Amino acid sequence: MLWEIVTLTVRVAAVAVLLDAPLAIFCGWLLARKNFPGKTVFNTFLTLPLVLPPVVTGYFLLVMLGRNGALGQWLEAVFGIRLAFTWKAAAIASAVLALPLFVRAVQVAIAGVDPKLEEAARVLRQNEWEIFFKITLPLAWPGLAAGVLLAFARCLGEFGATIVFAGNIPGETQTLTLKIFTLINQPEGEKQVMPLLLISLGLAFASVLLHDWLARRGSQAQ
Repeated sequence: MLWEIVTLTVRVAAVAVLLDAPLAIFCGWLLARKNFPGKTVFNTFLTLPLVLPPVVTGYFLLVMLGRNGALGQWLEAVFGIRLAFTWKAAAIASAVLALPLFVRAVQVAIAGVDPKLEEAARVLRQNEWEIFFKITLPLAWPGLAAGVLLAFARCLGEFGATIVFAGNIPGETQTLTLKIFTLINQPEGEKQVMPLLLISLGLAFASVLLHDWLARRGSQAQ
């Protein structure tokens, strides 16, 4: 039972980070390298999940992607995909909450790459894709990796949006944080909660420690 909860928690966090990665890298690059009308509004919109109560974010996801939501109904009718109250919903909720942190890490990493190196590549007639994958991405990778770990750590502790959009279903959506919440609200539950607390602490500590190491490495490289 304990191993199943830990496995589910790690799987949800890993899938959430994978969902975030393409969008976070694109948005981080856009904010670091481009000026365009509405950039401030775009940046504010990306930051909203950080300041909104997670329960509100979860409710919005439920309204949009639930069985009665327009997008949720369409997904179920056309593709047979049901998201609400499944582990996929937990991953989506975690991805939304972690995205601003991931984007910010990518933005800082790419902003730290010397633009003159990219300009030199343009002079040598490299296209934008080649510049990004051969110069920008390799030089920014410690910061990108740090963003991955920061997002992963955030996903490990997600609670509010998950419990609204995915529910607290044992064996299906009950992650470490939800199991801890369940136990501390049961008689004698506090006696069983300590192993979960230690595992949660260990995962978070390892993620943040590795994140800080990669962030320092990125700063030294720049």
